[in-house]
Amino acid sequence: MTGDIRDGVYPVGTKLPSGKDLAIRFGVSQSVIREVTERLRSNGLIDSRQGAGCTVKARTETGGFRVSHAVGADRADLADVYELRLDLEGAAAALAAVRRTDADIDALAAILRSLSDNLYTPDQAVELDIAFHVAIAEATHNRYYVDLLQYLNLQIRQAVQTARTHSLARQRLPDEVHREHVRVFEAIRAGDSRAARIAATSHLRRAAARLNLPIPGGDALVGAATLNSSTNKSTANK
Repeated sequence: MTGDIRDGVYPVGTKLPSGKDLAIRFGVSQSVIREVTERLRSNGLIDSRQGAGCTVKARTETGGFRVSHAVGADRADLADVYELRLDLEGAAAALAAVRRTDADIDALAAILRSLSDNLYTPDQAVELDIAFHVAIAEATHNRYYVDLLQYLNLQIRQAVQTARTHSLARQRLPDEVHREHVRVFEAIRAGDSRAARIAATSHLRRAAARLNLPIPGGDALVGAATLNSSTNKSTANK
C-alpha cells in the first residue's frame, strides 16, 4: 500500500478501502491489514481514526522520531522501549483518570469485556490488549499521547504476541494479566490519578518481567505498586 500511496493510486485526501476489502485484495488477514495501516499512520502517510476509516494525508514519509522496526529482535532495545513506555503510559493513565468521560469509561469497559472473552485466543487477545492501551491514551484527550503510544505499540506488537503466547503456556497467567488491566481501569474510573499511574507502570513492569527484559528498579516499584484487593473487583466483566 505504501507504493500505491507514493504513486498516487490513492491521492492525498482520499480514503483507503476498508480493512476487509484490503485483506481480500492482498490475501491476508484483517489483523495484518491493521498492522500495515498502523505503520502507514506512524510514518505520516495516513490519518486513521476509529469510525472514520483511513485517509491519505501525504505521499512521502515524515522524518523525526523513529524506533527501529527490528526492535523486537534486540532485547536491549526492547527493554529501552518498555522503559520509555513506563513514563509515557503512567502519565497517560494518570491524566485519563482526571479527564475521562463516561464515553471513555464505556469504551474501556467494552474492551475489557471482549478481552475477558478472548484471553485464550492469541490473535484477538493481542489486538484487544493493544486497543486497551490506546483507549487509555484516547481518554487523555491529548492527540499526541494517542499518536505516540499507537506508534510505540506498533513497534512492540511482536513482543505483545510473544508475551501472550508465553502466557498461554502458564496456567491462569492470562487471567493474572487481565487483573492488571482491570486495576488500571478501576483507578481511571475512580478518578484516582495516583493509583492509575501506579497500576499502569506496575502492569508494564510485570509485562517486561514476563519477557525477561531488564528494567532497572523493577522489583521495588512492582512491590510498592500492589493495590488494595478492592480494586481487583470490576463490573467491566459483568
